[in-house]
Amino acid sequence: MSGITDMIYADNAATTKLSKAALDAMMPYLEHAYGNPSSLHKEGQIARRALDEARNDIADILNCSTQEITFTSGGTEANNQAILTAVSDQRNREKKHIVSTAFEHHSVLHMLKKLKRSRFEVTLLDIPQDGIIRPQQVAEAVRDDTCLVSVMHANNEIGSIQPIDEIGQICRERGIMFHTDAVQSAGHLPIDLGKNPIDLLSLSAHKFHGPKGIGILYAKRGIHPANLLEGGAQERGHRSGTENVAAIAGMAAALNEAGRNMNENTARTAHLRDRLIRGLETIPHSILNGSKENRLPGNVNFCFEGIEGETLLLLLDQEGICASSGSACSAGSLEASHVLLALGRSRELAFGSLRLTINEENNEEDIDQIIAAVKEGVARLRESSPIWHDKLSGRKEYYL
Repeated sequence: MSGITDMIYADNAATTKLSKAALDAMMPYLEHAYGNPSSLHKEGQIARRALDEARNDIADILNCSTQEITFTSGGTEANNQAILTAVSDQRNREKKHIVSTAFEHHSVLHMLKKLKRSRFEVTLLDIPQDGIIRPQQVAEAVRDDTCLVSVMHANNEIGSIQPIDEIGQICRERGIMFHTDAVQSAGHLPIDLGKNPIDLLSLSAHKFHGPKGIGILYAKRGIHPANLLEGGAQERGHRSGTENVAAIAGMAAALNEAGRNMNENTARTAHLRDRLIRGLETIPHSILNGSKENRLPGNVNFCFEGIEGETLLLLLDQEGICASSGSACSAGSLEASHVLLALGRSRELAFGSLRLTINEENNEEDIDQIIAAVKEGVARLRESSPIWHDKLSGRKEYYL
């Protein structure tokens, strides 16, 4: 097994390495300036200034007002709060219909499922083969009683980028709130909240080299975030709990660095992504999930027929390669990815998926090692698979 120094990290959609800029920004508030920003004494006011400066920096980067930013514990909380904000807004008091998609993150889908038990109707849009929602689908799905449309900016599994400007414009013309989960896109794709027709947006710092456990809910001026937590007056009364000053400072630094280097990082990472796709496409009976071009710069997601993705992950881990699968193991049972099923993949193919998410710190040697390891792993698993031998002999048909 490879040592940790030889590790190739290709699971950046799960989390990213904390950047030095973020760590440096955090350290003063972990070591010395540890006051509570709600305290009136000098130490508390040092923390308050750091909090205000970080909020100002983030607002400048996103091109919005500081009053439109609420700090949360991450993307899940921000998604939950965004949805509850829309359905509880006074303007939506008589509206009980929500439009979203079948491949949203579970923090969205589970909240929508909960709302259905409160007599809300939810329309989940079907996913086209390329993984990109068409604005016309949204236009046809909304109704007079639609209070919210929630469509993610980029999918967390297959990386497909959604036309949020066009969707947001449809919502704006019809007076419907539009929320986008930008957890995977923030720091990697341009976001301009002064121009994009977005009412509510969620992001999470650890997806762009910031710390875990901190995120943002953006709520456009005039929209008042609904409280998930009760107890204090922090975040203008919208999110109780002592602010994590160090994490917020780290998030601001990471987002600033990501924005400054976005063009360069995108070009480098997309080049590596395309090299990886070309290499994996040579594996027989495989398929790329999502659009080949209109996807996140570092996302590669494949299904390989005749294997189990979880077992392939273990083989890759033995080679020092960190990746993930489209399956989620919970409570002792293995569930096929809802994203791949929504894309139209069979359950068998969905179980044979692999997600590789690279970034600007990878290089061509990493990509070639990944390609070689995946080819070897797939061949090894197929050799020992009775299902694969049934396909080879003609007793079962191929999907791909």
